[in-house]
Amino acid sequence: MRTLVVGAEALLVEVGSAAEVAALHAELLRRRDAGELGPVRDLVPAARTVLLDGVRDPAGLGARIARWEVPPLSRSQGPLVTVPVRYDGPDLAEVAGLWGVAPEGVAGIVGETVFRVAFCGFAPGFGYLTGLPQRFHLPRRATPRTSVPAGSLALAGEYAGVYPRSSPGGWQLIGSTDATLWDPGREPAALLAPGVRVRFAEAGR
Repeated sequence: MRTLVVGAEALLVEVGSAAEVAALHAELLRRRDAGELGPVRDLVPAARTVLLDGVRDPAGLGARIARWEVPPLSRSQGPLVTVPVRYDGPDLAEVAGLWGVAPEGVAGIVGETVFRVAFCGFAPGFGYLTGLPQRFHLPRRATPRTSVPAGSLALAGEYAGVYPRSSPGGWQLIGSTDATLWDPGREPAALLAPGVRVRFAEAGR
């Protein structure tokens, strides 16, 4: 773990993996709620870092964090959201071929996986979900699509994600959902926030 002061009130903590980010983010939330961090306005996880903003003494807090023993997350830790999905994506057959299963087997593999939102980005409400075993990691499409429909369930690399709105994208599209991923009138606005566990349930079952 490495800590870097990146502003008058900002601290960046670097770790080695998505699992370490998830564990560190959960530990930071726990300690902030317990009043152990002092004033911290925002905790923003990314692929290998967590940014703390609104910190009164970034250097001092960084020195303390560097000495922490951060426990790993348990599989059951964090709220669980179930998202209904139709497996009707245009890349379903291609993904099935890459995985060596029939198209309906993709639904089984994804449905049996408990994902976790590692971080959010790209578009409001877009969560980068980890949890697929490494043997199911997929390359991005060689040619991105100029328009991906809102609600598309997609895979790329180690991540899964659902497009909250229509946008360009190069991920493999395997399904779709009617769930609202981003609603500014809802609290919280994002259905999938960092630390949330996610299961994709096949619609109609």
